[in-house]
Amino acid sequence: MELTRRHALAGVGAGVAGIAAAPFLTAIPADAAAPVADKQAPSFYRYKVGDIQVTVVSDGKNVFKLEDTFIVNARKEEVNAALERAFLPPDMFTIYFAPLVLNTGGKLVVIDTGNGALAKANTKGANGLFADNMAAAGFDPKAVDMVVISHFHTDHVNGLLTADGTPAFPNAEVLVPATEWKFWMDDGEMSRAPAGRMAGLFKNNRNIFEAGLKKKVTPYEWGKEVAPGLLAVETVGHTPGHTSYVLSSGSGKVFIQSDVTNNPNPFATNPGWHAFFDQDGDVAEKTRRRIYDMVAVEKLQVQGFHYPFPGLGHVEKDGSGYRVVPAPWNPVI
Repeated sequence: MELTRRHALAGVGAGVAGIAAAPFLTAIPADAAAPVADKQAPSFYRYKVGDIQVTVVSDGKNVFKLEDTFIVNARKEEVNAALERAFLPPDMFTIYFAPLVLNTGGKLVVIDTGNGALAKANTKGANGLFADNMAAAGFDPKAVDMVVISHFHTDHVNGLLTADGTPAFPNAEVLVPATEWKFWMDDGEMSRAPAGRMAGLFKNNRNIFEAGLKKKVTPYEWGKEVAPGLLAVETVGHTPGHTSYVLSSGSGKVFIQSDVTNNPNPFATNPGWHAFFDQDGDVAEKTRRRIYDMVAVEKLQVQGFHYPFPGLGHVEKDGSGYRVVPAPWNPVI
């Protein structure tokens, strides 16, 4: 049946008239059946690399005021402009944390451990959530066979201990980069550390590895497999022994970049920017460009400890910098 303009207008008129004749047909607000929630669901995400199952476990985030010296070779105005281009708020910065749990079939392997239980209390649950989210993902810390540490910053090692200072993974072998171990355990280096952040890091590392773990660690070298399918890769600059990894199984491969960049906005888009926490900014920049050129050319997936959760994606060249393209969320494993 053909609908003419006259019929259409007549229909509209009838509808308006009906509404006017029946004012009682108004929406009635529904009463909420439950209070508004104030917490997210446990944060973990699984995917497979060949036969190895990877579980990304969120340790939370840290949001803080952007200081003028946060990026030592860029003005705050430039940093704010970069944040706004990424639709992020100016004058603030967010750092995410995401350790990994690998199930190789024969071993349960943790890579880095987050900020630790004391951070959970001190930040009122903003970070230090690795243990809680790991348990929610179905893992028992007593079942962990190996803990692999990329470098000795607090957000990577503090989760090695519980709140009472005992080992969080009591049955696990703790593997550390040999170069990193040598630097932080050197009394001469500690005596020369400037007051403030560096002196605090030495003190914290001695507390973790000497008081807490009684130096029961296994140093490992670059270029060798430190766990099934996990190859250690030198990525120095952020720290003297900073290490990343290539995880391989079958035809699957992912580059676990540790702290080659922090949050990719703005450190991937502006790879020449040096954050104050890079121990050698020039070397860290060269490493960043070398690694990102490599993963872009090889089209490797990248897992970023400080990427927005769950931190899996690809890197592509974008002008003088790089763009991180997040991998689509996959509801199946």
